Amino acid sequence: MKKTKWTIIAILAVLVLNACNQKSSELKQDVIGEKVESLLAKMTLEEKVGQMVQYNGFYDATGPVPTGGDAKKKYEDLRLGKVGSFLNVRGVEQVLALQKIAVEETRLGIPLIFGLDVIHGHKTLSPIPLAEAASWDLQAIEQSARTAAIEASAVGINWTFAPMVDIYRDARWGRVMEGAGEDPYLGAKVGVARVRGFQGDDLSANNTIAACAKHFAGYGFSEAGREYNTVDIGTSTLYNIVFPPFKALVEADVKTVMNAFNIVNGVPATGNSFLQRDILKGEWGFKGFVVSDWASGAEMVTHGYARDLKEAAQFAANAGSDMDMESDAFVSHLVELVKEGKVAESVVDEAASRILRVKYELGLFDDPYRYCDEIREKDLLYNEAHQKAALDMARKSIVLLKNENNLLPLQKNRQKIAVIGALANDKTSPLGSWRIGSDDSTAVSVLEGLMIHSSGFAYAKGADVVTGPVSFVQELNINTTDRCGFNEAINLAKRSEVVLMVLGEHGFHSGEARSRTQIDLPGLQQELLEAVYKVNPNIVLVLMNGRPLALPWAAANIPAIVEAWQLGTQSGNAIADVLFGEYNPSGKLPMSFPRSVGQCPIYYNHFSTGRPTNAEENVFWSHYTDEENSPLFPFGFGLSYSEFDYSDLTIDDSDPKNVKLTVTVANVGGIDGEEVVQLYLHDRAASVVRPVKELKGFEKISLKANESKTVSFVLTENELGFYNGEGEFLVEPGEFDVLIGTSSQEGLAGSFVLK
Repeated sequence: MKKTKWTIIAILAVLVLNACNQKSSELKQDVIGEKVESLLAKMTLEEKVGQMVQYNGFYDATGPVPTGGDAKKKYEDLRLGKVGSFLNVRGVEQVLALQKIAVEETRLGIPLIFGLDVIHGHKTLSPIPLAEAASWDLQAIEQSARTAAIEASAVGINWTFAPMVDIYRDARWGRVMEGAGEDPYLGAKVGVARVRGFQGDDLSANNTIAACAKHFAGYGFSEAGREYNTVDIGTSTLYNIVFPPFKALVEADVKTVMNAFNIVNGVPATGNSFLQRDILKGEWGFKGFVVSDWASGAEMVTHGYARDLKEAAQFAANAGSDMDMESDAFVSHLVELVKEGKVAESVVDEAASRILRVKYELGLFDDPYRYCDEIREKDLLYNEAHQKAALDMARKSIVLLKNENNLLPLQKNRQKIAVIGALANDKTSPLGSWRIGSDDSTAVSVLEGLMIHSSGFAYAKGADVVTGPVSFVQELNINTTDRCGFNEAINLAKRSEVVLMVLGEHGFHSGEARSRTQIDLPGLQQELLEAVYKVNPNIVLVLMNGRPLALPWAAANIPAIVEAWQLGTQSGNAIADVLFGEYNPSGKLPMSFPRSVGQCPIYYNHFSTGRPTNAEENVFWSHYTDEENSPLFPFGFGLSYSEFDYSDLTIDDSDPKNVKLTVTVANVGGIDGEEVVQLYLHDRAASVVRPVKELKGFEKISLKANESKTVSFVLTENELGFYNGEGEFLVEPGEFDVLIGTSSQEGLAGSFVLK
């Protein structure tokens, strides 16, 4: 009785505390709202428009004042309060100098907000986001973003253009490295975790930064995977696949949203009022501000939507794009458009107030220099705690794709190991793309990682992947002719017991504007792999890449394959830990790996079609004549040095709003391990056709050797429903199939009836 009494008291205390916290948050927002309104009333039209302008860093702010050209004009705009934000300015000294101009020299002293692409870390780099998603570990992903925020804030940054929550299905697209893969459920969970990491519990703290959900919307569906290409998708895909991660991030209080380069229903996203006003700010009630992508306002002219930059400014502002990134549309034309009556001043007021609100929430009005602390800058970059977090994230991101005859883990100092591949000795490529704030040659190479565990290996490069200088903004020069290292590599393989081949893509093979029509091993690497295989087939293939690769020959012939992505600063240590069994791999693929590029786009949650199988034993069914329909490695797939057994699936559908499912998972292997238990659902018949299966739940569990656990899931209306083409959310009665297991293709099957 006493226990029950104290339990009730504890529950009541928690409820009261939550209510108080909510009330406190509401009061704080009311106070901020009043401050915004008061400041807005003092601002001229030019100053309000100025808040909607973002400039790229254009000069050394600690040096001489610009005296000519575009830089002089931008500097004068800054001093007149006609600039609200900068991007790509970093370092306390630079940020402080610009902030002082805004605060101490402009009429109203409104502070600037400084943005940067902090995508997977700042100085200390975690794995690329696609790799992080392969961990399916939301706590680790949140911690990764927290580390990134701490380091970025230490150099004066208070806003990141992340996370990217575009859903995509085509590995040819270079920006697959920047998101969480092909599934909206996983994408939403990962995106929310990253927002929490960036923004923390208190956005006004000096170690948190505002997050940005991008790119709204549909950018990941660029036709043929070609960067900046046309997007043309149906409303069912828009509502059920594209929108859910963005909606989840709005509900998680993401402070900003970036619109996209592409068109949606023939209208560029930057000028699309359906996306920005009707859905984002209207239906979802988004309270933050929308920023354009780089010059996407001006690109509406190139699209053929606006006649000139002035009309582009008109369309963008009226459609709900609040801040113009580097297209000069607002700064050049918006004041004039208001005076002409083509843009209502209330539109400008709304946009400026949204931007000011975020600045207040960041605490910039209380202390504009809170992010300008040289001691923090010195102490927090590359520090030991961040290195440990990066290593933890990197190890969890590795996916074991194949391990015939338990070739892995390797034996320390008991095997003669050949290490082959230029990427094994590379300290820059493993950092991946989108590493603006970091430094070259700061990754732990694979060779360096191996040295910690074993001295029993020798190295031969084999062949370079790329030649010449490497740059974020220039095309790579792929090595297709220089085989001078082949003989050394082949001879080393001949006299070794195991060959560790480290192959894949350079870090700048993926990322923005890095689309590929062939997604195999670039250059001479496939040739090198087959040449080594002829003399020693005992190969462990370590893949370092930013996208799924089509590797049918390797999958058929190589006994062990490890997907090691581009893992950031601690790459080599993480890879070595997995190869030598110090860490039991637990990653699962967030994106399907195709057998051939001709299968792209390929994804697990496809529709059945009317002819999914060869029932009549003729050619008239949905298939290729020269390739299987199935992926090489499916979504959710990943092996372990342990083995997990699933049993005792139970389903309780007595409550249609809370369908309960349980399954028992046992570690029947000889070592401790982690497993991602995945739940997939299929609605057999609906008013809008549903995919053959959809991820609707997952849980990552740790199991000691021979231990078992019961894992429980609850399906609510959120998981059981879907959107029709008009955006109505429906939950319909009927029969549902369930799969709970180790991947999207393997598990225990069941069914239930929703009444």
